[in-house]
Amino acid sequence: MYACSPRWTGDWISEDNLRKVLIQLSDRILPSPFGADRIGVNYGLHFTGGEPFLSFDLLEKVVRIAHDLQIPSTFVETNGFWCVEDDATREKLTRLKRAGLHGMLVSVNPFILEQVPFERTERAIRTGREIFHGNLMTYQEFFHSQFERLGVTGTLSFEEYMRRTRAHSMLENVELLPMGRAAYALSHLYPKYPAQRFFGESCREELTRGWHIHVDNYCNYMTGYCGGISLGDARDIASICQGVDLNEHPILNALATDLKRLFEFGVEAFNYKQRREGYISKCHLCVDVRRHVAQETDEFQELRPREFYHHLEPSGTL
Repeated sequence: MYACSPRWTGDWISEDNLRKVLIQLSDRILPSPFGADRIGVNYGLHFTGGEPFLSFDLLEKVVRIAHDLQIPSTFVETNGFWCVEDDATREKLTRLKRAGLHGMLVSVNPFILEQVPFERTERAIRTGREIFHGNLMTYQEFFHSQFERLGVTGTLSFEEYMRRTRAHSMLENVELLPMGRAAYALSHLYPKYPAQRFFGESCREELTRGWHIHVDNYCNYMTGYCGGISLGDARDIASICQGVDLNEHPILNALATDLKRLFEFGVEAFNYKQRREGYISKCHLCVDVRRHVAQETDEFQELRPREFYHHLEPSGTL
């Protein structure tokens, strides 16, 4: 979704910016319906990345800041790459719990399995349950159970995974959002349609949703899962919530109205060419037009972070 890659530069968010953002968010975050010390995917506050355990000291600091601000239902998302040994894994999770973290989500899917040995994923889940008890989530559980049934050890290439399973099982059984880099790298798994198929649709609902928003390391405020689209600076969320002037943000204006307008804007103003092979989703059409515009100009503030558009292709190049 967010075109994450080791090719990005290590632009970690600063502790000062973390504090400013969390102060803005602190009285706006809803706890889990089961209590402020319980977690849920769409409740509370989650720390993610990229991979947050790549900067453990910063992660521990932000957990303490959130705890001091009494933010409810906090959890960290991880792919478990760092869970090499039992005692070290237990020590880090214990430190985070003592700092105020309520729980953890372990990401499990075939793309992570290409790089992270399944034994580390299992250790993250096992030790996470030991430390956080019921506040340990696996996402997605379908893949966790499937890998166990397959007897997976070590890593597994995506191609081998597809060979050993039914190629369409992912699309049938799990949430796989056809946006961001997935729209390019996994397009062969989906039927494709001409741009006109998505005319009449808009992204107004996605852009105005008030739940499960993300703030990136550049302090961009992003609703939903719309990578590369910023509604403004999350250090001033109050201003964003007062409303975004669409006259000053033509890309947002088009997205909130009709994808046809975005398409025509790309064609008329920047000579965008429709993909001959078509698009797998409205998100694919949206990101492809935005990618082209971002290659041509940096004038649109809503197309942030710029780095997103440099890492969409599997090769990591424009």
